[in-house]
Amino acid sequence: MPFDFPAAGARALAMRRAAWRGAAFVAWFGFGVLSSSARADGLKVGQPAPRATLVALDGKQWKTEDLRGQVVLLTFWATWCEPCREELPLLSAYASEHASQGLTVLAFSVDTPDQLDQVRAVARTLHVPVGLLAASNASGYGRIWRVPVSFTIDRDGRLVDNGWRDAHPVWTPERLERIVTPLLAAAHPIKQEAVTP
Repeated sequence: MPFDFPAAGARALAMRRAAWRGAAFVAWFGFGVLSSSARADGLKVGQPAPRATLVALDGKQWKTEDLRGQVVLLTFWATWCEPCREELPLLSAYASEHASQGLTVLAFSVDTPDQLDQVRAVARTLHVPVGLLAASNASGYGRIWRVPVSFTIDRDGRLVDNGWRDAHPVWTPERLERIVTPLLAAAHPIKQEAVTP
């Protein structure tokens, strides 16, 4: 059977195009990871946490600067992320149990707007505000390229736990007890009113 030069050339061209697309994806993804890592490296535990605003599915806005005096846990998740789907009920139950102590959990879904029905289905099972990251603002935490990832903010607005640094970022009861419970036990300092004689 004679060798088919036109077909071989077409296959070679298709392979080169696929290789270029793959290289472009790797370059773009690698740049995104590096740039997000660089931005995330600006997060310093003990320093003021970047501001974030969750626009919940019901339209209410939750701003971290308005939650000063509370312990705030920002969690980023997706409907397709199995570990996220496992930890969300845990976070929801923990938030309900500790709401009176001043805990707020904000759940940012990285799903796209066309997946809103799936996000709403998950949100209906939770007792924490849920919104799409695309409609919200958490740019100070870098590009969210890995889920789940979470960040914990203390009552004074300082970053206490940087999720990018967590080797095992999925919340467990033990991890909540180790990181969040002590923050809830610490009373928020009450500012003394100036008393005039």
